[in-house]
Amino acid sequence: MENNNKLLTVVLVALTAVVGGLGVVFSVGMAIQSATMPMTSVLKEIADGQKKMEASIIQSGKSELKALEVRLAALETEVTMLKSRPQLAERAQQPQPPQPPAEDLNKVYDLPVGSSHILGAKNAKVTITIFEDYQCPFCGKFYPAALEAQKAFPGNVRVIVKHFPLPFHNMARPAAKAAIAAGEQGKFFEMSDLIFANAAALSDDKFKELAGKAGLNVDKFLKDLKDKDADYEKAIQADMELGARSDVRGTPTYFLNGKKSNARSAEEWKAQIGELLK
Repeated sequence: MENNNKLLTVVLVALTAVVGGLGVVFSVGMAIQSATMPMTSVLKEIADGQKKMEASIIQSGKSELKALEVRLAALETEVTMLKSRPQLAERAQQPQPPQPPAEDLNKVYDLPVGSSHILGAKNAKVTITIFEDYQCPFCGKFYPAALEAQKAFPGNVRVIVKHFPLPFHNMARPAAKAAIAAGEQGKFFEMSDLIFANAAALSDDKFKELAGKAGLNVDKFLKDLKDKDADYEKAIQADMELGARSDVRGTPTYFLNGKKSNARSAEEWKAQIGELLK
């Protein structure tokens, strides 16, 4: 019996060394103590330790694999950036498309009145010329400020409206014609106010409705729209050609006595006008 116990002790020590090499350490004292335990209990303890060891190895492997994946992704990003640097450098050396010249606010443009409608005294010392599109939200936003500035200097300031309907605003050109037709009855600026206020819902029926609100003879308004369409088209085309010659690149574009103006608020207009009237 004593020899058997010694043999069992040696076996247990050997098993402990193997399991310890894989990460599960049993003390020598525990191995000796196991020698006095029934064999089934010893084997169960070894099996439990093996399961814990395998679970530990699997979990450790997952963590290390995840860390490797993260690092690999970072390395791939670095490689991509390194590869793109020569391309970026090469692209920077390629000739760039010409940029539009900076605005020269001191250049004076020749802006004849033509058939345009005028608000204010015809011989006023100061002229605000507006190139506008009735569906342009910025035109509608800033238009009232120019009119307010004109009223602040009675007899000294006039406003001239030029039409510059943009091609992607499908109702801007019909709106311009509606305003011109209203001008036949002396209601150009009243109609313009109403069109801007309803810019999101413009249609032929809406123009008829607005003509009534502006106090127009609606039948005459509709007849003028139909009979004088070619004349209105020529007037709009003349404004657009003038705008192209005057470096109008978008709407709204404002001129103050022939010079481009960056004024947008009534206060800015009044300040610039005040300087001209000194």
